[in-house]
This record gives sequence, structure tokens and C-alpha cells, in this order.
Amino acid sequence: MQDKMTENFNEQTRQFFEPMRKLNALMLNNMEKMTQQQLEAMKRYSQMGTERMRSATEIEDAEGMRDFGTQQAQMMQELSQQMLEDARAMSEMSLEFKNQLEQLFSEAGQQMNQQAEKTASSSKSSSSKSTSQSSRSNKS
Repeated sequence: MQDKMTENFNEQTRQFFEPMRKLNALMLNNMEKMTQQQLEAMKRYSQMGTERMRSATEIEDAEGMRDFGTQQAQMMQELSQQMLEDARAMSEMSLEFKNQLEQLFSEAGQQMNQQAEKTASSSKSSSSKSTSQSSRSNKS
């Protein structure tokens, strides 16, 4: 009987902490994805800036300055396109995270409802047993 109670307690504890464990895993996974995305974006932007500075040091005459200006405009267009793509990727990740959170909370809510129903049915059956036992002892 003691083993059964311990087993029941362990199972209830697992069920209680399972949604928290899933939430923490989901948040950690999302944080890793977001951090990786931001690091990659920062690396791209740093490389673009370094390339521009390197190109600026190679300017020797007016024609080189004109070419640099043209390349600079082109690079700014590429940079704005890259920033839009990065923002879109971050937005998609956020949306995916939101959907995963909603699903997790929905599952946790369903699990809590099932547990409450199970507890309610257990308490009804035990109260009906105790009522029938008390009525038997009153008849004696």
C-alpha cells in the first residue's frame, strides 16, 4: 500500500511538472534559434561594412571615387533587402513560437481538465462508498 501511494505521488508530481518542463524546453529552443539568427545577421552586416571600408581604402582617383559611390548605393540596396529578409525570418520564428505556446497551453489545459474529472470521479466513488458504509453501520 505504501508503494502504491508513493507511486501515485510520483506520477502526480511528474504530471504537475511536465507542462513546466515542456515550456522551459520550448523557450530555450526559441532563444537558441533567435540568438543564432541574430549572430548570423550581425556577421553578415559586419562583413559588408568591412568590405566597404576595404573598398574605400583602394580609392586612388576620381574614377575610383565614382565607382565606389555606385557600389555604395548598390550595397545599401543589398543591405536593406537583407534587413527585410532578417526581419521576416525573425517574425516567422516569433509566429512559430506563439503557435507552439498556444498548443502547449491548450494541451496543458486539457490535461488539467482530465485530471480534475478523474479526481472528481474518484472523490464521488469514495464518498458514495463511505455513505453506504455509514448507512450500514447505522442499521446495526
